[in-house]
Amino acid sequence: MIRYLTLITLTDQGVRDIGDSVQRASVFAESVRNAGGKLLSQTWTVGQYDGCVVFEAPDELTGASLLLNLEKGGNVRTLSMRCYDRQEFEQILQVSP
Repeated sequence: MIRYLTLITLTDQGVRDIGDSVQRASVFAESVRNAGGKLLSQTWTVGQYDGCVVFEAPDELTGASLLLNLEKGGNVRTLSMRCYDRQEFEQILQVSP
């Protein structure tokens, strides 16, 4: 599985429809599950970003599709990063020249 950490920023539309935010988050969680992934964390924040999601997808194409569909509704913009757990990062370090 490929893990993503996604920072979420609400658009003007997303702020106007903030009352639907929890329901939209549930829909995203379901879409991750239906795509064969796993939602690891979903939080709302105060500050530069309005939320954060950590999820796993079976492959990069699925991950990209999930993120594009999340933005497609017009309520959020995302900044996503691939992230690694300790074991994965140790493996990366072993490959480094």
